[in-house]
Amino acid sequence: MGWKAAEKLIRHWKVVRGDNVMIIRGKDKGQTGVIKRVVRSQNRVIVEGKNLVKKHIKQGQGHEGGIFTVEAPLHASNVQLLDPLTGKPCKVGTKYLEDGTKVRVSRGFGASGSIIPRPDILKIRTTPRPSVAGPKDTPMEHVYEKTYDPKTGRGMPEL
Repeated sequence: MGWKAAEKLIRHWKVVRGDNVMIIRGKDKGQTGVIKRVVRSQNRVIVEGKNLVKKHIKQGQGHEGGIFTVEAPLHASNVQLLDPLTGKPCKVGTKYLEDGTKVRVSRGFGASGSIIPRPDILKIRTTPRPSVAGPKDTPMEHVYEKTYDPKTGRGMPEL
């Protein structure tokens, strides 16, 4: 069974993977957790260890079947970011610092107005950058080679 796409997508997301959030609606109302995954095509988030449901999985080739407990996605409007100083749920605004960097700030009733830092998990790359040139990479001597000279017209293809 696949997920349905959302009719109206959220353009500017306030929460990202790794944020501490509080669930404000549903069966786990009032509990806090860390966002494990953001599903932007459906306006949903998966909070680690929350909104658990039983899932019946049929046995197949290479995996066992049975009844498993999995985290179901929550709608993004049902979670609210936690203020880093007070630990209470707050609304999120954006602000530009003097050096021009864009940061998230807590706002709303009872919010401290402090900067909400980006989670460290976003800085970790899932696949490391290659440090050694592979067989399909262009050698550097060919990259710097001058193949067209606009003054003389050398290197222009014959049309």
